[in-house]
Amino acid sequence: MSEQASPALAAAMQEVGAAVEAALDRLLPPVAEGGTAKLDAAMRYASLNGGKRLRALLAVASSDLFGVPRARSLRVAAAIEMLHAYSLVHDDLPCMDDDDLRRGKPTVHKAFDEATAVLAGDGLQTQAFLTLADAATHPDAVVQAGLVAGLAQASGARGMVGGQAIDLAAEDRTAAGQPLSYDEIADLQALKTGALIRFSAEAGAILGGAGEPDRAVLREYAAELGLAFQIADDLLDHEGSAAEVGKAVGKDAAAGKATFVGLLGLEPARAKARALTNSAKSRLASHFGPRSMVLQELAEFVITRRS
Repeated sequence: MSEQASPALAAAMQEVGAAVEAALDRLLPPVAEGGTAKLDAAMRYASLNGGKRLRALLAVASSDLFGVPRARSLRVAAAIEMLHAYSLVHDDLPCMDDDDLRRGKPTVHKAFDEATAVLAGDGLQTQAFLTLADAATHPDAVVQAGLVAGLAQASGARGMVGGQAIDLAAEDRTAAGQPLSYDEIADLQALKTGALIRFSAEAGAILGGAGEPDRAVLREYAAELGLAFQIADDLLDHEGSAAEVGKAVGKDAAAGKATFVGLLGLEPARAKARALTNSAKSRLASHFGPRSMVLQELAEFVITRRS
């Protein structure tokens, strides 16, 4: 895969990335003197200057479909990035995936220590919900509650956290000679990776007061996008280098983790990612037309990225 972003998508990624970075800088606690200084620094280290902000772009671009002011959608995007950063900090811990490198720099527990990493993740998670519940995100308490409930569902025991639990259990099954089937891996990833991606895409519809038909199309698009994203991740773990990806590669196979590449093989996995991407783009084009072009091009980028 060769990383290619169209000029329009590259401009959107740069614009939204910079705006979300500024929003995070404002919304995260500043590094204070005294007992919280190390925690504050770790939270900012985990969240700032990192990643492509794909989930943030999903939230902003979906909000743009419904005329949501950027001042609101950027707060939601920042909250999603805080939640995502928390998940990475905890996933990297020795008791989980035990990674030393993330986004090309030492993981939080390496740059600080394990206890601080746990607390930084906890702080980022709660700061995300505090941001969504603020009237500056939306003046309507019903919309605030919808955003909070949506992110909680996406990140909790029947979302991202549940997917991580299933992923850990799958290692024991693989070791016992009972690897997960394709459908089981798809269900796992729909929770671990896909749930937050689905919320990110639907968040704009929640902010904009969109009806169920619009929300359903965005959920279906994001479900296919999330699965394609994970297959691309599996391909990168198999084919990429640590320098490109910004983290260790080859660890999933070595640990006996369930992956699409391990089950399907390289070329069938690549073909599946392509089919999912084409379907996701077609859904948007049929329902929203040309105004969904950034979201369509984001789906294409997801399977051509190199990190």
